[in-house]
Amino acid sequence: MNPWLIIGVLVALGSFYGYGHHKGWVERDAEMQSEIAQKNEEARAKEQELTKQLNDNSTKLQEANNAISEKQTSLDRAIRAGSLRLKTTSCVQTSSNPAPPNGNSNQEGSESERQTLAAIAEIIAQGDRNTAQLNACIDSYNKVMESVNGKR
Repeated sequence: MNPWLIIGVLVALGSFYGYGHHKGWVERDAEMQSEIAQKNEEARAKEQELTKQLNDNSTKLQEANNAISEKQTSLDRAIRAGSLRLKTTSCVQTSSNPAPPNGNSNQEGSESERQTLAAIAEIIAQGDRNTAQLNACIDSYNKVMESVNGKR
């Protein structure tokens, strides 16, 4: 056989292989790009769903905080008006040498009682806010986890 013919056949086979390899690579690239685009659309839809859920939870948390603020405002009004008072003990111990009465002792006790009640109301309101925020955070986490992992 002619060596040029053998070289020509080998070059032709190599060319066919190279063309097929290139064509297959381009097709695979096109497939991958379409799959990536599809996955991106799915991810965007899921992201929008999660954003909506988080916004809903934020709205619920804001409503809960508003309700707590209203409750605290009404408590403050009741404290300032004097309609909310600390319960006194029924058995008051008196000393054998009573102190001379001050002209304003009832008013001072009343003011310190109001301050005490206001401080207690603030602590309660802050605890309610913290509890509402923690519950909203837990709800958001659970919804995101269900959405990402799928409902079981």
